[in-house]
Amino acid sequence: MPSANNVALLWDESFLWGLMAYKALNALRLPFELVRSEDIKNGILEECALLFVPGGWASNKIKTLGPDGIAKIKEFVSSGGNYLGFCGGAGLATLDGLGLLNIRRKPTKERVPSFNGRIRLNLSEHVMWQGLTEQVFHAWWPSQLLIEGEDIRIAGTYGNALPDSFSSDLNVGDIETSGDWMDMEKTYRIKLDPLQLLNDPAVVEGSYGEGKVLLSLVHFDTPDDANGAIVLKNIWRYLAARLPGSLPPRLCAPVSERPGSVHSGLKELESAVNDLIALGERNFLWFRRNSMLLQWRRGIRGLEYCTLHALIREISGITEKSNTVNITVNDDASRIKELLIPFVEKAKRLLILERTALQNGHITYEKCDDPDIREIRTELFSNSKSYGGLFKELIDQVDRLLYLLLKQNE
Repeated sequence: MPSANNVALLWDESFLWGLMAYKALNALRLPFELVRSEDIKNGILEECALLFVPGGWASNKIKTLGPDGIAKIKEFVSSGGNYLGFCGGAGLATLDGLGLLNIRRKPTKERVPSFNGRIRLNLSEHVMWQGLTEQVFHAWWPSQLLIEGEDIRIAGTYGNALPDSFSSDLNVGDIETSGDWMDMEKTYRIKLDPLQLLNDPAVVEGSYGEGKVLLSLVHFDTPDDANGAIVLKNIWRYLAARLPGSLPPRLCAPVSERPGSVHSGLKELESAVNDLIALGERNFLWFRRNSMLLQWRRGIRGLEYCTLHALIREISGITEKSNTVNITVNDDASRIKELLIPFVEKAKRLLILERTALQNGHITYEKCDDPDIREIRTELFSNSKSYGGLFKELIDQVDRLLYLLLKQNE
């Protein structure tokens, strides 16, 4: 049986969602250790009670884990380790991924693909819900699940979406008061009505061998979510056998070697992404939902820009608090700058072109008749729905540096 003292948080291909999870757990003083796919392949789960996989593209997580990492996770859970997955981490555990539970994800055309914001849950009795006074949580562009096994426990189903939530870039309260979902679905050419989520499973639990598998399509790690914080504490008691407050909060440890010459370089990177975010705000392409997430118009790659901004800002904040910085950090920052500055300049041009196209007709993040838009999009993001192009090269470098800095705080 694995030790009850350790929780592994899989960092790879989580990006914004990994950082969100890190900050939520750290704020609650819940014990965990950041790990990468290579660590899993090398047997780190043998010392763990729980593997927590945050959101992110499940298909990309599968690639980084590879056959060896997949086998290690399945062996870990089968022998009594527990698995917790949020959103993309939940998708990773389905039959479309690791196959830990007899569940599939609905095809995109059959689900509401762009719901985001607060939603009520209908809860079944479970220890994770203890202490709640309200059943409202946050879902951020979740999948929908098709349960194929009879041994799956449904701990929570979707209830009604709150008026301040969105479906794509449409405010739920506004459409329900003054609009028509059917008309909007004809225009957007996707399912939009949040009622199509009603009573669908949102939180499920099953077993794989001797281990528990808990999957949630709602994000209990959303910033400033008091209800989510209660659930996270309960989950740690349930799956990790640890009480909240058992570890001191992580502090930014000083990094050795050279004085803070990198700070100015990282501030330049932060300034560049701040300018990019400000351009989108000026042109009514997005606005801020919380400290980490933007709400963007349909047809814009908002999540990518939001992710880049959040990670760069976090790196800059960590190094600013340190009295000294490592030579490696300077080198990483230089490599990031070589990629980021050209990316930002081309992204600014793309956003202005997309703003014009949005006023002239129907576009999506992947389809547009304008050849200039298509060319820049392909260069920056590739034609993949998941991350690709120059963005993927850039965000991998940013993610690597952030991971190294966070690990220094453990």
